[in-house]
Amino acid sequence: MAVSDPRTATVPTLPAHADPDTGRVLDSGLLHELSHAFGGPFHFLLPHRFDAHLAAFRAALRDAGVEGRVYYAKKANKAAVWMERCAAHGAGVDVASAPELREALGHGVRGESIVVTGPAKSDELLRLAVLQGCLIAVDALDELDLLITLALTGGVRPARLLLRRLPPAQRHSRFGMDAAEVAAAMDRCVTAGDAVRMEGFSFHLSGYATRPRAALAAELVDLCLRARVLGLQADRISIGGGFAVDYSSAEDWHGFLADQRPEHYHARKAFRTGDFYPYHSPVAGADALRAVLAAVPEGGRAGLAARLRETGTLLMMEPGRALLDRAGASVFRVQGVKDRGGYRIVTVDGTSLSLSEQWFNSEYLPDPYLVTPAGRAGGSEIHPACVAGASCLESDLLTWRKVPFPARPRVGDLLVYPNTAGYQMDSNESPFHDLPLPPKVVLDRLDGRPRWRLDRRPAC
Repeated sequence: MAVSDPRTATVPTLPAHADPDTGRVLDSGLLHELSHAFGGPFHFLLPHRFDAHLAAFRAALRDAGVEGRVYYAKKANKAAVWMERCAAHGAGVDVASAPELREALGHGVRGESIVVTGPAKSDELLRLAVLQGCLIAVDALDELDLLITLALTGGVRPARLLLRRLPPAQRHSRFGMDAAEVAAAMDRCVTAGDAVRMEGFSFHLSGYATRPRAALAAELVDLCLRARVLGLQADRISIGGGFAVDYSSAEDWHGFLADQRPEHYHARKAFRTGDFYPYHSPVAGADALRAVLAAVPEGGRAGLAARLRETGTLLMMEPGRALLDRAGASVFRVQGVKDRGGYRIVTVDGTSLSLSEQWFNSEYLPDPYLVTPAGRAGGSEIHPACVAGASCLESDLLTWRKVPFPARPRVGDLLVYPNTAGYQMDSNESPFHDLPLPPKVVLDRLDGRPRWRLDRRPAC
């Protein structure tokens, strides 16, 4: 029986884009078997999606006539399978810690295909990066001094580096060096001689707008030309990540924003709309890269692609979420249902620490699928329910919003959150209450019965 409280009779919905691959998994019957086998929540991964996105980014570079390199931002998802795909396809990896670097090397990614980012890097990370021939994005002058010292005392090979520029439009950023510091850094690289190989510049720019990214990239090209005059190599720039993912249609997204109100959330929880991820983006993924390459910087006569070609400058990028679009989902088993007058509280066998938007005082908004032992639930009625975690914390809700399920969730049903591979699965995970971290399952074949294996990274 549907809940009939008029306050929740028309709760807003945000369906994710239909995805045939995920749909086949939902309808296969495999998820209930895996839930029983693992005795808790788990994630499934679709590596062929990663391969397709990587190919799309490379096609955008090829179509623009630009030499470029794609580096997977490893922080977006810890699964080993993504390192396997990078090694298999000759892609690079962006890491920010010594364990991440060792993980990439251990799965066959060569040191020269790894870029090391992150602020205030440890001596251990810098030393390992130099020994393996990685490219290091230098974030500060003292970090550059340490790197030069390590290269001089190591005596094995020069330190490969980029100088990271502080975005002039985002002076509050904690990443990068201002104009004076960049000038000083170039002078120190010249003085260091053969101890370093200064290969270019990079930046960390917040947001998903393409024109600011193209404008700052053009400034980095100009910096490369200045550095070459000083005798430095400076033949490449990195524009980082910031390629949006399109989770939902424009109609559904804008309709959701217009309709949602505090009464549509458990305990009238209020979220600032500006804190929500933009779940619809008209230009996303590799198309966003195409927009960056086509953009004409202010005062220029040609697009960024032309500027890169005429100066012989290689373009690097570090997408994470954009390479993982529709490449996985998160599965939770319903273990309790409680009526709350007008809606229900569904408690699952995991915690909100497995959906990382909670970390940003936000919410992962795409509607979860309700999957019964007989298959995906359907129906024309509305059964509003929020989704709570299994911890003893009042604030442990995976979804504060009262989701309009098409059937009443019951114990033993599964809730499947779609498209969670990008950042949602493990950015904020914790074995709170001694609950094990959800394992990751790799699905290598979807025709007929899906074939699965555990990701090589243990769930610990």
